[in-house]
Amino acid sequence: MTAYFRPLVQHGPNRPPGSVPLADQPLWFTHVERLSRKERPMIIAVQDVPGDALDRLTRPRVDVAGLAMDRPHIMGILNATPDSFSDGGVHNSVSAAQSAAEQMVSQDATILDIGGESTRPGATFVPEEEEIARTRPLIGAIKSRTDALISIDTRKSAVAKAAWEAGAGLINDVTGFTFDPQLAPFCAQVGAPVCVMHMQGDPGTMQDNPTYDDVLLDVYDFLEGQVDRLENLGLDRDQIIVDPGIGFGKTEAHNLALLQGISLFHGLGCPILLGVSRKGIIGQIGKEPRKDARAPGSIAVGLAGLSQGVQILRVHDVAETAQALRLWAAVR
Repeated sequence: MTAYFRPLVQHGPNRPPGSVPLADQPLWFTHVERLSRKERPMIIAVQDVPGDALDRLTRPRVDVAGLAMDRPHIMGILNATPDSFSDGGVHNSVSAAQSAAEQMVSQDATILDIGGESTRPGATFVPEEEEIARTRPLIGAIKSRTDALISIDTRKSAVAKAAWEAGAGLINDVTGFTFDPQLAPFCAQVGAPVCVMHMQGDPGTMQDNPTYDDVLLDVYDFLEGQVDRLENLGLDRDQIIVDPGIGFGKTEAHNLALLQGISLFHGLGCPILLGVSRKGIIGQIGKEPRKDARAPGSIAVGLAGLSQGVQILRVHDVAETAQALRLWAAVR
C-alpha cells in the first residue's frame, strides 16, 4: 500500500528537539500527515517517516537555472496573446513587452514567464508558427535588456526550441509534458530546466466536469510519474519544478484541497510553483468579478503557499506581491 507524507510545516526560531528542516528553508516540522487511499489520515512523528521519504522532504534544493531555491521567487506573467483571461492584448508589441519585463524585474521578479497561447478555460489551439512569431522576438528583446530568467510557457517542442535558442532558460509546460511527445526529449537533450504542471483535459474542455478519486493524491501521482519519466530521459530531478495546476481541470473544492495540502508535493524532492494569480477561485471566494482587481486575494493565497514552503509564486501583480512578501518575511 502506497503511503504519502505531508509535512505539517512550522516556522520561528524556537525549534523543538527532534524537528527537521523543510528543504533547507527557514521552516521546519516535527510531524507529518500520513495519507493513503485505503486508510484514514494519521499524524505521525518525523522519526516514523521512512528514510527515503524524509530525505526528499528535508534535503536542500539546489539552484534551478541559477536561482537559489532556499528563498521565495516571483515569476512575472507576460502573455503575448490577444485572448489570455486577464492580460490578453496588453503585451502584443515587442516594445510593450520589453517595457513590462523591465518593470517587473525592477519590482523584484526573478523569473519572467512568456506565453504565446492562452490556456484559459475554453481557449482554442494556436498553431506553432503563430506562437513562435508571438514569443521569439519578445524573448530576444527582453534577453538583451535584463538578466532575469526567462521561462517559455508552451506545450509544443518547436516553440520551446525557438525560445531556447532566443535565450529562454526554463520550459514551462501546462500539460505536464503529455501534449507533444517530442518536448520532453528535447528538454533532456539540451539540459533545460523545466516546470511540470498538472492539467486534467485540455484548455477547451478542462472545466466541463473535472473529477478525481482523491485530487491531492491523484495530482501527486501524476507529477511523480512525469518527474520520474523526465529523470529517466536524462533530466536532473534538481532541475524539475512541479506545479499542481490550480484552476486547470479543477472545481473550487479541488483547488482548495490542493492549496490546503500543497506541502505534500515537497515529497517529490522538487521545488514547487504556485499559480493562483487572478484566477476564478480568487474571484469566487473573494467576491471580485473584475480580474484585474484580484491582487489582494491572489497575494493572500500566495502567502499561505509560502507558509507551506512553496518556492515560486507565478503572478500578474509583481510590485504588490513583492511588497507583501517583504512584510511577510519581516514579521516572521
